[in-house]
Order: sequence, then C-alpha cells, then structure tokens
Amino acid sequence: MSCGPAGVVLLTDRWQARRSLVDVVAGAVAGGVRWVVLRERDLPRAERAALAVDLRAVLAEAGGTLVVAGPDPLDGNAVHLPSAGPYPPPQLDLVGRSCHDRAELARLTTEDYVTLSPVFPSRTKPGYGPPLRPDGLRELIRHSPVPVLALGGVRSPDQVGACVEAGAAGVAVLGAIMRADDPTEVAATLTASFRPAISPKPRSPREHAEVSGTGLRPTVPTEGSSLTGRPQPSTPIRENAP
Repeated sequence: MSCGPAGVVLLTDRWQARRSLVDVVAGAVAGGVRWVVLRERDLPRAERAALAVDLRAVLAEAGGTLVVAGPDPLDGNAVHLPSAGPYPPPQLDLVGRSCHDRAELARLTTEDYVTLSPVFPSRTKPGYGPPLRPDGLRELIRHSPVPVLALGGVRSPDQVGACVEAGAAGVAVLGAIMRADDPTEVAATLTASFRPAISPKPRSPREHAEVSGTGLRPTVPTEGSSLTGRPQPSTPIRENAP
C-alpha cells in the first residue's frame, strides 16, 4: 500500500480561483502544501493532461505529488475516485476515494486513503450535508481501514486542529485557498496549524519520573501517526467531491 496524502491537501477549482490555476497552486506550494488533487473534470482530456504536466512541474520542485480526480491518471500514477466507482479500483501506485458514511467505507478494497465529507458547512456547496462535525468524523474514522482526509468547509486553524484531534491524517481544502487573495499566506497558516496538532506533547515532570522509574516510554502521537491508533502516512459534504 502506498503512503497517501497527509497534512493540508489542496483541491483545485479554476472557476473559484482568483488567478490562474497554476499560479494558485504555486502559491499554495510556497505556503507548504505538498499534495494537490486536480479536478477540472469538465476540461477535454488533452487540456486537462497539459494542466497536469504544468502542476506536476510546480510540485516536483518541492517534492510534492499530484493526484488526479477520476480513474484516468493523465499519464501519472495517482488518482482519487468518487464514491460511486469504479469498483474495483484501478491498479496504480496511489488510489484514494471519496466516502461519506460507513456503508461507503465498507466497500473499500485496495484503496490507500479516503476523504470523509462534509465535515463543516461549505461555501462551495452550501446546504450539502448535514455536516459530520468533528464528533461524526471521529466516529467514521474508527470504521475506516485506511487513513482519512477531512473534507468540507475547512478554512481555519481551529478547524484543522479539530480534524486532526478526531484522527484525520490531513485536511482537504478547496475554497479557502482557491478564493484567497494570497494563497501562500492561507496555505502557510493552515499548514502551520497542522503541525503542532500532531506533534508530541511535552511530558509533565510526573510522567518523566514514571518513565525514568520503569524504563517504559509513554505512548504519544508523533507526526505521521494516528491519534486513533490506526497506521497513518508519514509525511475530498462532498465539496464538489472529486
């Protein structure tokens, strides 16, 4: 199984972007984003494939990865599938799927990760839901056999933190970055808020004493680990799901 997306994952929507899609993605990458899901499924394949080439070039400079929404990887090796299919998934290096409930999670086979949505109300798809909220997200994560990205209405550091505390490996963001006057600033704010949420918490003096006395190490979440105990990678409400 491949190591899937984590941290802040950007979903594209050129209709909402305030500048060219390549420029927005470049700005987000400058702000720390390393995973991008290319949507734009209304484009002819040739145009979409050319866009994929441009976005891969932007991401490659930062060691990032482009995931393509739909079963066609556009000459790449990573796709994100809708909940409706296809089943079984194509055999590629990385396959994700949009899920929204336990029934869809139960249909997973060889997928590497999923998005769960909607987590919060979304400006992109107002009225879609009802939103899971962090408690509902946490409950579904308990039933997911693969790492989860929280999707839908994520636009603030507090929301990022709540999703990570619920056990998400990352958050999938669309409107907050696509509509931003400064994509780099927004991306940097969200990625910075993600890191402290999953970093180890300092031990209290009492904990330190107990560890020293027993020779045991306390179990604490570290970056790349799951707060629910489910393996997570190290390093999309359907908010118009990919």
